[in-house]
Amino acid sequence: MTGPTIRSLPFSQACENNKRPILKVLQRHLEGARSLLEIGAGTGQHAEFLSRHFPELDWQVSDTAENLRLLRPRSYRAGLAKPIAIDIDDAHWRCGKFDAIFSANVLHIVAKPTVENFFRGLGQHLRDERLLFVYGPFRYHGEYTSPSNADFDRWLKQRDPASGIRDFEWVQGLAAKAGLILVEDNAMPANNQLLIWRRHGRLAQRSFSR
Repeated sequence: MTGPTIRSLPFSQACENNKRPILKVLQRHLEGARSLLEIGAGTGQHAEFLSRHFPELDWQVSDTAENLRLLRPRSYRAGLAKPIAIDIDDAHWRCGKFDAIFSANVLHIVAKPTVENFFRGLGQHLRDERLLFVYGPFRYHGEYTSPSNADFDRWLKQRDPASGIRDFEWVQGLAAKAGLILVEDNAMPANNQLLIWRRHGRLAQRSFSR
């Protein structure tokens, strides 16, 4: 049996544009990691490209159940484990624990309550002292980082009023409540950021016990 042809694969130009800058950051932080969960893997382009550079890493892709059809072809071609369906709003994701979690271009697509559930759910699936990587656009102190991001935010809200570029300070507050400590805020191409948090076990236990 042969896999899907290149021509038949789902494609995102944005993934092609940012995959190498993302790789440079991940290479500084994933040494020693053995498992990674990608949330909202989309077309699978990030997983296909990035996983090749981390052969020791079990890269588990996931997306909503209805989007798995887009994800399967590239994950199959890359030899990755079978994609799994995750509904971020579910109380339990049922996917085990991981040494790292990566998510790109998700927080501005989903509604605010889902962003809150994203950080709430991490506590069950990210091991203590391990890293969360989140890529995408953010606002700082209520300001866009570029006119193009302001235009993008207007487009998002016209398409879906519940979506939109999130305020860094609000997201950082959610991360802190989940026991995550900000490690880096990396400026990326096209006015995006790659934020990195480390899960601190004692902080996480304290936040969930309240």
